[in-house]
Amino acid sequence: MNNQKVVTVGLGYIGLPTSALIANNGISVHGVDVNQKVVDTINAGKIHIIEPSLDEAVAKAVAAGFLKAATEPVKADVYLIVVPTPFKQRNEPDISFVQAATVAILPLLKEGDLYIIESTSPIGTTEKMMNFIFNERPELKGKIHLAYCPERVLPGNVMYELVHNDRVIGGVDEASTQKSIDFYRQFVKGELHATNARTAEMCKLTENSSRDVQIAFANELSLICAKADINVWELIKLANKHPRVNILQPGCGVGGHCIAVDPYFIVADYPMESKIIASAREINNYKSFWCAEQVKTAKLEFQIKEGRKASVAIMGLAFKPNIDDLRESPAKYIAQRVMQDANDEEYYIVEPNIEDHHVFKISDYKIAVEKADIVVFLVAHNEFKSLDIADDKMVLDFCGVRN
Repeated sequence: MNNQKVVTVGLGYIGLPTSALIANNGISVHGVDVNQKVVDTINAGKIHIIEPSLDEAVAKAVAAGFLKAATEPVKADVYLIVVPTPFKQRNEPDISFVQAATVAILPLLKEGDLYIIESTSPIGTTEKMMNFIFNERPELKGKIHLAYCPERVLPGNVMYELVHNDRVIGGVDEASTQKSIDFYRQFVKGELHATNARTAEMCKLTENSSRDVQIAFANELSLICAKADINVWELIKLANKHPRVNILQPGCGVGGHCIAVDPYFIVADYPMESKIIASAREINNYKSFWCAEQVKTAKLEFQIKEGRKASVAIMGLAFKPNIDDLRESPAKYIAQRVMQDANDEEYYIVEPNIEDHHVFKISDYKIAVEKADIVVFLVAHNEFKSLDIADDKMVLDFCGVRN
């Protein structure tokens, strides 16, 4: 049993799995979230998000008494900031949640404490929070440790990757870096790479911007192939036979709170130097718009041919296959855009990983495919791959689920 106490501020898609992992290593974790329903759910040993193995980890940690949740922080030895960092209008990063989390724990900080930001942040955020803390509590200067350590996990495999993935850890000084490494070494089996806070912040942004650029290339190819009457899926498969070519698969855009957001953190601060990164964002955003326009065109063609309005199945709302996460989802955007100009058509909105939605009425995927005239695949969920679709239906496959 470890006498160290950890406070995690934020119990979402990363904060809760991280809290459960730490707690199941015999470390007392006090999780903080502003949502009372989330707090109550966790204290009951249950979860409010879908992630494989997370339910077992949380139930075990709560039952053992190592994981508790509350709406307010308490005194601890380590404070992990794992809150959202959205962006404002004009795609400017918003670190107000990180600031608010820091304000919440500010009165509790004491000599020897370790403060770590895991939230994706603009370059310099850790130093900014350090200066804020020392301005408010100057007696802590040189007495606490501060660092940045970004998560780099894949939704759907979070519990494994939190343990086995390498981590980049950057402190505001060498002592902070080493203390953070010592902390993570208790529950991470991957290699821990030491650097400084600014490099660690940039590393996270670089990783996701790189993915965004690669996806943009695939999406741009799909736009070209649509005009050139070429099957883009076959094209990419053949091109990838080259020993030094590895093109990703196109989709209906890019979503999630990482790849669709993080590049803006670079572009906002370095607009003149980030032309490729900015262009990739434009391409991936445009692909969603293009998909929506293709659906509208298909509806019009059906009406002209059949003399009646088509019923449409929108297959998938999540930002990637087999998860329930709709954050920044291009599929959700497409569904909303297509339905904005609806004129008495019947829509079947399908997302097998959620039971209900505050905007869309969720339909069963088998019923949707059976009743719809036009079937629009936006997300390659496993449930969709074995569907039998009648030959008389019009199929728009924007995610390669049928290829």
